[in-house]
Amino acid sequence: MTEKTAPSTLARTVLQQCLHARLQVRPPDGESEGEWVEIDRGMVIYICFFKGATEEILPRMVSTLLNLKLCENDSGKYVSVFELPGNVLIVPQATLGGKAKGKGMQYHSNVGKEDGLRLYSGFVALCEKELQTGRGVTIKHGTYGNRQVLQLDTNGPYTHLVDF
Repeated sequence: MTEKTAPSTLARTVLQQCLHARLQVRPPDGESEGEWVEIDRGMVIYICFFKGATEEILPRMVSTLLNLKLCENDSGKYVSVFELPGNVLIVPQATLGGKAKGKGMQYHSNVGKEDGLRLYSGFVALCEKELQTGRGVTIKHGTYGNRQVLQLDTNGPYTHLVDF
C-alpha cells in the first residue's frame, strides 16, 4: 500500500470580514506624518508565500478569495465581496508561515524576501485587474517587508484560513 502525501502548501491566507479597516503603510518620521490606507465594509486578506510558490498559483488564489461567500450582507446572507459589494484590504503577513520551536517561532518555510515581494506584488496587481470590471469594489494594500499597524472593526469575528 502506498502512502499518499498531501501537496505542499505554497501560500497561506487568512480572511477576515470587516466593517472598517485601517492600515499604516508608512510610519511617521521627523519630517512627515504616517501614511494610512483604509477600507469600509468588506474583507481583509492576510497573505504569506512559502518556498516553491510561483506566479502560476496567483490567478487561482485571486479567483478563489474574491469569489468565496464570506461577507455577510444586510439580510444576513453570506455573499462574495463582489456581491456585497465591499472593499478589500490586502496585508502581507509573513508570520503566517511560522512554526513553533521551543518558546520561539521559526520561518524557514517562507519564500525569500525578493520572491515574496514579487509574488505579493503580482497578487495585488491581479486583484486590482479583477476589480477593474466596475463591480463597485475597491482595493487597498499594505507595503511588503515593513512593519505595519492595523486597526480593524469586525462584525464577527468571522475568520477563515485558506491554504493553496
